[in-house]
Parts: sequence; structure tokens; C-alpha cells
Amino acid sequence: MTAPHIFDRALALKPSGIRAGLSTGMTSADYWNMIGPFGGTTAAVVLQSVLQHPDLLGTPIALTVNYAAAIEAGAFDVQATAVRTNRSTQHWTIEITQAAAGGAPHVTTTATVVTAARRETWGANDLPMPAVPAPAAVKRISIGPTGVAWTNQYEMRPISGKIPATWDGGGDHSESLIWLRDADPRPLDFTSLASLSDMFYPRVWLRRARHVPAGTVSITTYFHVGPAELAAVGTGYLLGRAVGQQFHNGFFDQAAQLWSEAGLLLATSNQIVYFKE
Repeated sequence: MTAPHIFDRALALKPSGIRAGLSTGMTSADYWNMIGPFGGTTAAVVLQSVLQHPDLLGTPIALTVNYAAAIEAGAFDVQATAVRTNRSTQHWTIEITQAAAGGAPHVTTTATVVTAARRETWGANDLPMPAVPAPAAVKRISIGPTGVAWTNQYEMRPISGKIPATWDGGGDHSESLIWLRDADPRPLDFTSLASLSDMFYPRVWLRRARHVPAGTVSITTYFHVGPAELAAVGTGYLLGRAVGQQFHNGFFDQAAQLWSEAGLLLATSNQIVYFKE
């Protein structure tokens, strides 16, 4: 029997048996960030709690995750609740909690998910993939021993907009283009697509070329494809583009898009990020 992929181990949720939609998970040291789990993994856990729910309708079209507090290393609970089911859409609320010092639940994450039963209709793409070199023509980078484990789990081949080599305040743009995929190949699905949507470092670092503290407050990801299109991607690369939009009084927003190698727009995301002087 093949061992589960490292990402699937990080997403493992065990139903509690106490009530519908309540599951227990465990943080993964392999996807650790500076003070908690990588935000993309947390988003994937949120989505996983909905995808494994017995009342699920359709497939994901929207995911919003609000990072209220850092998840501490150890066990956590996830409650996924279907608050409204219509003919073609279903609306979910999700909370991640951990036991506080006194034993009471401490909310770390709130989220919403919308799933839908898609039907074949007319379609068009008004956001074509940029013309870029093929993945094999772009050098793979290694972040190195930074104490941030999650970066080791992804293969990254930046085309432009790399992390500044010199923090001299001389930045003049915030756009990055990069090829991405799991370092240990894994077929793309909705959970890994959700995680990859949060792969981009804070745009303020590139725009200012200053390494200021920053962290995501809230991220929304929109899924534009179904299981068949994800299966066609397989373990291939995704082209990611990220750009900042407005930087103001301690917060900024950044937008991102992810395309398949074939040029299919798979997902788009927007997030609001805080930064400190």
C-alpha cells in the first residue's frame, strides 16, 4: 500500500462523532510557517472539512478564510455547517478552534465556502495566460534553511518578481510570475489548488524592497474549473501571477491567478494583508 502524500497527511481530519461536521485534525510540522501553519494549508483544511461532509452538494466555487489567530502546534477542531442549500448552490460556514488555557474553545479561523452543481454552459476567458518560458527553461530555486518548513514542500521556478536580493527600499513594482507545483508530485485537486493560491510572498516586500513584518488577514479564492479539468492537469506545473493593488496605512491587498500549462485559468484569489513598520 502506498503511503499517503505528505499534503494529505496534513489535511487528515477525523470525524468526532459528537455532531455532524465536527472533525479533529493535527498541525503538520512539514507545513509550518513562522508562528503557525502555512496559511494555504489552513485554507485547504477548511475546504477538506466541507468536501468530506456527507451533505455536500457539488464542487467548490468560492472559499474565504479569515485568520483570526495563529493555530498552535497540536490538535484542533473544525466545524463545518451547511447553512443553506439551494437547487444549485450550497453555503457553508466553518470554524477552527483550539482549547485555550482554561479548556474553553479558542477560535483561530473563520471561513465560508460556496459549492455548486455546475451545468455545462457557454464560457470564455478574458484573462489569458501571459507568454512565459516553459517550466523546463526556468531555474528552480531553493529557499534554503529559513526555519519555515512549508517552502520545502513546493517546487518553485520564478520567472520574474523574485524576492529582492537587497533590502534597499528601491522597489518599483509588485508583480511576480512563477511556475509552481508540489515538490513531491501529487495530482492537483481542489485542496491543493486552494493551498497554491496562497503561495505568493507579501507584495509589500517586492514593492518596497524592505523586509517588513506582514501576514494575511483574509483570503478569498475562486475556483473556475471542475474535477475533469483538474484531473487533466495531473502533476503538471501551474503558472502563478501575483500583484499588489493598494498599500495604505498598514494594510494592502494582492491579487493572484493560477493557470495550467495548457493556459486554462484554474483559480483567482484576492487577499488583504497587514504590514508593520
